[in-house]
Parts: sequence; C-alpha cells; structure tokens
Amino acid sequence: MALFSRKVYLLGALLVLVSAAGVVRADNDDGDDEVTVETVEEENLYQSPTISSEKVYLVENFDDEAAFKKKWVKSEAKKQGVDENIAKYDGKWEIQQPARKIFKEDLGLVLTTEAKHAAISTLLDRPFEFKNKPFIVQYEVTMQEGQNCGGAYIKLLSRGTNTKADLRKFYDQTPYTIMFGPDKCGNDNKLHFIFRHKNPKNGTIEEKHSKKPTQRLDEIYKDKEPHLYTLIVRPDNSFSILIDNKEVNAGSLLEDFTPAVNPPEEIDDPDDKKPEDWDEREKEPHLYTLIVRPDNSFSILIDNKEVNAGSLLEDFTPAVNPPEEIDDPDDKKPEDWDEREKIVDPSATKPEDWDEDAPAQIVDPNAVKPDGWLDDEPEMIPDPEAKKPEDWDEEMDGEWEAPLIDNPTCAAAPGCGTWKAPTIANPNYKGIWRAPLIANPNYKGKWSPRRIPNPDYFRDDQPFKMTPVHAVGFELWSMSPMLLFDNLIITDDQAVAEEWAAASFNLKRAKLSRDSDSVFDRAMKFAGDNPWIYAVVIVGTFVVVGLIAYACFGSSKSDSDADMKKTDAVGEDDPHLSEAEEDMREEQERPSKADLEGPDGDDADVVTSTEDTTPLVDTEAAGDGQRKRKPRKE
Repeated sequence: MALFSRKVYLLGALLVLVSAAGVVRADNDDGDDEVTVETVEEENLYQSPTISSEKVYLVENFDDEAAFKKKWVKSEAKKQGVDENIAKYDGKWEIQQPARKIFKEDLGLVLTTEAKHAAISTLLDRPFEFKNKPFIVQYEVTMQEGQNCGGAYIKLLSRGTNTKADLRKFYDQTPYTIMFGPDKCGNDNKLHFIFRHKNPKNGTIEEKHSKKPTQRLDEIYKDKEPHLYTLIVRPDNSFSILIDNKEVNAGSLLEDFTPAVNPPEEIDDPDDKKPEDWDEREKEPHLYTLIVRPDNSFSILIDNKEVNAGSLLEDFTPAVNPPEEIDDPDDKKPEDWDEREKIVDPSATKPEDWDEDAPAQIVDPNAVKPDGWLDDEPEMIPDPEAKKPEDWDEEMDGEWEAPLIDNPTCAAAPGCGTWKAPTIANPNYKGIWRAPLIANPNYKGKWSPRRIPNPDYFRDDQPFKMTPVHAVGFELWSMSPMLLFDNLIITDDQAVAEEWAAASFNLKRAKLSRDSDSVFDRAMKFAGDNPWIYAVVIVGTFVVVGLIAYACFGSSKSDSDADMKKTDAVGEDDPHLSEAEEDMREEQERPSKADLEGPDGDDADVVTSTEDTTPLVDTEAAGDGQRKRKPRKE
C-alpha cells in the first residue's frame, strides 16, 4: 500500500510539472510574438518632435541636417585675450547619431573636437521681450565621453545680434542676456545661471550670478547619458532650474544673486578718518557669537547676550538695496576724540610689600630624602652585554662606548644619584606689578564714519525686464569631445516645454531604462503582466519541497518499521495486557514456516537485516536488551 501511495504521489508531481512546463512554453511562444511586435514598435516609436511655431520663439531637434545648415551659422571670429594659435573658433560641429544609439532617426548637434574654441548660433524665429510672460529655455546635453574640463552651456544673445552676418562674428564678448547650463573643470562643478543687468542710473552692465544648487551634480558629468536642462524665469522675479524635470535650484532675482541687483542706500564716507586719539580698547575679554539663519535673519551676541539682530537683506553693507544716505566725505574726526574705553589708573601705586623678584617656584622646605636612596649609584650604566661592532673604526668613528641602560640596582630602591628636594609653588609670588584698569572717562566707543546718501543708489524692483533676446548660441571650450546637444526650445509656456520633453527626452530615458533592465527585472515585469506565473511558482515550490522531504524522511521511517518487524526488536511490555492478550500478540509475532526456513531467492534482500545477529537468549531483567521470549505453545 505504501509503495502504491508513493507511486501515485510521484506521478501527480510529474503531471503538475509537465503541465506547468507546457503552459510556460506556450506562453513563451506567444511572448516571443509580443516581443517581436514590441521591437518593431520601438523602432517606429520615435518621430522628430514638432510643435506649433506660434507657441515657441525657437525650436530645434537637429534631425534635419539640410534645415540645420540653412539655419545655424558657425562663427568665423577669434577669441580675445588668448594666444593667436588657439584664438580662432575652429572647433567642428556635426549632425550625428548618438554614440549610444537610442532611436534610429534621432540625431543631435555634436561638438566633435576637443581643446578648441567652438561657436555656433542661430536667430530666434521672433525676439523674446521680457514683459508679462515667463522666459523658458530647455535643451538636452549628452556628454558622450564624460567631461574633464569644459562647458556645455547656452547663451541667449541680446538685441543687436540681428542678422546672419552678426552670427558669423559671434565670440566670447558678444553681448548676451542670459547664460545657462553645466560647466565643469576638475572638482569644480557648476550649473550656471547668469544674467546681465543694466544699471538704470548710468547704463552700465553687470553680470549677476545665481546661488549654487543645494544638491551635488557630479553624476551628470560622468554617466554619459542624456540630461535635460530647463530654466524658467518669471515676471515676478522668481526663477527655477530643473534637471531631468526635477527642480535643483530656485530663488529670486532680487535676493539670490551676487552681486545684488540693488546697491545699498548708504555707504561709509570714503573721506572720513578715524581720529588718532580714538581709543577702542576694552577692559576685559568678551565672547562674540554670530548666528546666520536660512531665513536670512541673523543675531549677534556678546557674552551670550544678544546685542544685534536683523536681516541679511536690510542690515548689511553693502545691502541688497543701497542706502539712502552715506558718510559725509568732508567730515573729520575731532582731534580730541578718545576711543579708549579703559585706561590705566593714573592714581594707582605699587604696594610696598610687592616683590617682583620673588620666583614662582621654591624648594619644598618640608621635603625629606627617602630611606634607602642610593646616592652613589648612577641612574644609567653602560650595557654590560653590549659589544663593539666588528666594523667599528676608532679612527673614523671615535672611541666606542657601550650604550647606557637603566641601572638594575635602582629598580628596588626609591632612587639613585644625587637627591634634590622637589619644588613647590611660592606662596609669596605675585609677579610683576601692573596698575589696575579703570573706566576711561574719555571713552566714546568704536568710531565709524558718519553715513551719507549713496550717490550711486537706485532701486530696480523688476530685474526680470532684461534686454530682449534675439539669438541663441553655443560658445564653448571643452577638453572632452563628442558633446551632443539636442531638442532645444525657447517658449513662454511651461506646458509647451513639458510637451516637447515628453515627445523627445522622456522617450529616450524610457528606452534607456528598458534597455538597461536586468534579467531579474525582466522576469519580474513578465510575472507582473502574467499573474498565473505566481501560481506556477508556488505549486512548483511545494512539489520540490515535498520531494525533498519525502527523499530525506519518508524512506527512513519505512525502513525503520520494516527493521522492527523483521528483526523482532525488543519492545516495552505493556503492563495493561492480560495473559490471553499477551499470548495472542505472541501468536501474531510467531514466525511462519517460511520465516523458520529462511529467505531464498529475490526475497533475501527484503528479510535480511543489518542488525546484530546475536542469537536470542532468555535472560532475567533484560528490559534494555532483546525481548524475553516465553516458551512457544505447540
């Protein structure tokens, strides 16, 4: 019966596995067809993104090389301030597929050369005027060989660059309104946002640099993958910078740029001088503490007490907004101005008992030499086991002397050598006498020049209203070649920029993500699309575990039962059995005629036991040995 059950169990497990294998194979056949279709779809998935010209000021996907050559102009100028041999903009620009092919028809603008100046630009379809709509520029960069030193930023060229002839003269000094994008050299990783601000008072131009991003951007220079850079500047003077559609920097044109847009209202009088007798000394040392907080507030404490507090925007010189008054350049500090807070007390005299010659330490008069002190024993003795080196030349090296070691005789004594009493602090020591400090009757505090109105002060509350943008260009130097630019767009609608990214950059990232999936990721995705896989795995797991458990434990139990039956192993007598029941059990255990005759043929392997074959012996109290057999009743 047990053998029959075992066969049924194995047959059932085999049928389950065969069925599961057939289902998986059939589904895989279907899956192969699906993969083929998906591959065909991916090749045809990409189409050059297009968008209505009414929604943009410039859009460029670089997929049409003929159109690119008509629209973009390479610079023929020379860079100023550099050696003549490298001044020419002779870097090479080409329309190419990415080195890591993503889509068959997708092309990009590639700077193929390294260590050369390169410049290329194009006119906007229509100028962008900074009025009541945001300015948005977005483009892709792929550093196909990483970046050691160089930039991949874009310049939005100001009004004045209006024709293709102007574009051919594009160089580093060409006026721009905004410069935006990544730049790296060594460990200095930057994400530029620079705008050129015009002073409304005198018309001068000054570059304003945004604060640094709060997160590290090392990976974009190393991973050799496409990244999307987006700059949004709004009419409320706020700005946002995104990388791969995630914000990495944001702030205000008025508050988060260096130098600040608006100068301080007041400045120190450049002609004011501190009087010669101004005394700034204080009597005692003090603890000074400065706390600067992320909300631009600050506190200053002296001796743990706040003495000043305010705002970085309002209480600094120079401040974001210039002061209305500045120091009078004609004001002079009075000659009798005394800045000393404390002075030496002129009436103080040195006490008569003040001994300036008394030493700080004196010999302890109460010290006594310890008993057993060995005065005649030196602390160090020549090492008796040391030997002069064989190559020692006394003419060259001088007379050889054994090195000194601690005197072993001194180890058991309080000390060796001449005993000297220790020194103690002199109770009469006072040091050099100095007159005490008193409050300075002429103290006037820290002198500072008076404030006067700032002659250069202005207030610009709308730095967003920048110089109109007429063109866009790349003016670069890179020590790493094969910089790829793609999918450039300039618009005033963020939804349009997002739509453009969805039709271009997002497809690339999704394709790269699929291509980089591991075998495990693909298996999990396949299981997610086909939930029945989980049922097959669970059933298969139970079958395997059952087979292992059966192999490990099932056979050993059966063999043990067989051994007990065949060898008539000793069992504990049941004290509750009656004599009749005991006789009946013995009758059942009594061997048959075949058993007495012994095994033969094929049955020999079944009845043969590997247990000890010692003959049964009737013994007294043999509970732990072989069973005590009663005489057989014939």
